[in-house]
Amino acid sequence: MLKIIPLGGLGEIGLNMMVLECEDTLVVIDAGLMFPEDYMLGVDYVIPDMGYVLQNKSRFKAIVLTHAHEDHIGALPYLLREVSVPVYGTPFTLGLIESKLEEHGLSASGELLHVIHPNDRLTIGPFAFEFIRVNHSVVDGVGIAIQTPEGVIVHSGDFKISDSTIEGMQTDVDAFTRYGDEGVLALLSDSTNVEREGRTPSDEHVSDTLKTLIQGSPGRVIVALFASNVSRIQQIVNILKTEPRKIIFNGRSIELSVRIAKSLNLLKIPSGMEIGIDEIDDYPDEHILIMTTGSQGEPMSALARMSTGMHKQIKARQNDTVILSSKFIPGNEKAIAKIINNLFRKGANVIYEKISDIHVSGHAFKEELQMMMELVRPTYFIPIHGEYRHLYHHARLAEAAGIGKENVLLAENGDVIEFSGGMADVRGKVGTSRVLVDGKGIGDVGRSVLKERRVLSEEGLVVINMIIDEETGFVIFGPEIVSKGFIFETETGHILEEAKCIILEIIEDISDMPHRAELLRKRLPGALREHFNYTIKRRPVILPFIIEL
Repeated sequence: MLKIIPLGGLGEIGLNMMVLECEDTLVVIDAGLMFPEDYMLGVDYVIPDMGYVLQNKSRFKAIVLTHAHEDHIGALPYLLREVSVPVYGTPFTLGLIESKLEEHGLSASGELLHVIHPNDRLTIGPFAFEFIRVNHSVVDGVGIAIQTPEGVIVHSGDFKISDSTIEGMQTDVDAFTRYGDEGVLALLSDSTNVEREGRTPSDEHVSDTLKTLIQGSPGRVIVALFASNVSRIQQIVNILKTEPRKIIFNGRSIELSVRIAKSLNLLKIPSGMEIGIDEIDDYPDEHILIMTTGSQGEPMSALARMSTGMHKQIKARQNDTVILSSKFIPGNEKAIAKIINNLFRKGANVIYEKISDIHVSGHAFKEELQMMMELVRPTYFIPIHGEYRHLYHHARLAEAAGIGKENVLLAENGDVIEFSGGMADVRGKVGTSRVLVDGKGIGDVGRSVLKERRVLSEEGLVVINMIIDEETGFVIFGPEIVSKGFIFETETGHILEEAKCIILEIIEDISDMPHRAELLRKRLPGALREHFNYTIKRRPVILPFIIEL
C-alpha cells in the first residue's frame, strides 16, 4: 500500500510539505513556510505541523526538494532540528539551504546534503525517483517521477511550459511524455495559476520591456526582484551587454544568490560589468544599474531604506528609474505601496507590474496545466499547491480534460490518500495545523495569544497599581491607573478618575472580607471593563497589580 499525505500546501499558498509512505519507508517532499496573515500579529513565519513525521522517525528516510523557494524549503531548518536524515536537492537549492542552516546554527555537512541533477535517478527503500527539469521562476527546479510498488507517481513541482530563451530553464516535455507513454498511476500538479486563462507570457516579452525601460532611463536604474530569480538577473545582464551600464548587486540575499549561481555557472556576467557598491560614485548615473531586494515592501530591505533615505550608500533621487520586477504577493500591497509612494516623493520614476509588463509568473496558466495532463495521461489526478478554490478549479479542469470524476481526488492538508491494487481513495486524516514562529519561539503562540495581541492592538491596556494594608485593608498606595494604547489622558482623563472611584467603592465593599487582594484581582477587571464599555465603547485589557503589606 502507498500513502500520500499532504501536511501543507493544499489549502493555502505556501507551506508545501508532502509525505510519501510505503512499506517501512517514509519520505518527505519539500518543507516550506508561509508568511503570516494579517491577524497573526508579531508572528515571523508559519511552518507546517510536523508531528506526524516526528512520530514516525524510525521510518523517516529522506527529504527530497523540488526547488529553492521559501514556500518549499523555508521550514527545513526547523525539521532538521528534530531529525537527521539525508536531504536531496539540485545544486542551487542546496547552496541556499547550506547558508540557511548555518544561520540556524545547524551543520550543513556532506553527509546531510546530497546533490541531484535533472535526469538523475535515486532509490530510497521501495521508491525510485527520477528528477525532471522544469521551467520556474527560480533556476534548478525539478519535477519528480516516482516509481512505487503501486505504480508511477508524477509530482510536477512548481512549473510552467512556456518557451524560455534562458539556457537550462526549459521544461523537459519529452520526459513527462515518456512517463505518460509508460503509464502513470497519479499526477500531482501545481494549481497556483489555474484561474488564469491561456499560457504564461514568454520571457522574451519581459526582456523586450525591460530593455526599453533601461535604454529610456535618463539616470540610474534600480531593479528590485526576488533574490532567487536568477533567470531574471541573467535577462538583465544580457540586456546590459549592449549598454554602457555597470551592475551593482546590493542586499544580503541577492548577493548570496548571485554568488552561488555564479559558482555553479548558472549565472554568467561578463568581466568588467559588475562593480562594488563602493565604486558607485566613479561612474555617471546613466551608467549605473543597481539590482536589489525589497520588491515586496520588506521594511528593512535595501529598497525600503533607499526610499526613506536611510541607506548608507544609495538614496533614491530625481531621474532614478525604479523597476519592481515581481508580482505583488497578496497581503504585501500596503507595504509595497508605501515604498512606491516614498520613491515618487524622492523624484524617482517607479515602474511596477500594474502599469507595465515587467514580470511573468513562474506558475503554469490553464492551457499549460491541461497540457501537463495530456502529456502524463494519469489514471488519477490530485491538484496540489493552492488555496481550496485553486484545487477545486484544477479538479474541474482535469474532468474537462477527460479524467473521470471518480479519479479526481480533491484532498486537503492531513488527508491520507491510499493507493492499493491500482485503486485510490482518501481514507482517514492525520493531525495538521499551522505552527507559528515568533522569534526563537516555535509553536508557543496559539489562538489565545493571538487574540490577546489583537485586543491589545485594538483596545489598549489599563494597569491598576495598589498597595493595601494586610490587616486593616486600608489603601497605602494608589489606586494608580496607567493607560497604554487606550485613551489620551490629557483630553479624556476624567474617565480614569471615574474608574478610580469605582475601584475605591469595590475596596469599601470588601473591607470586612478575608483575602481582600485576591477578591480585588477578581472583581476589578470585570467592573472596569463594564465602565469603559459604557462610557467610551471600548474594552481594554485590565491588569490589576495588588500588593498586601
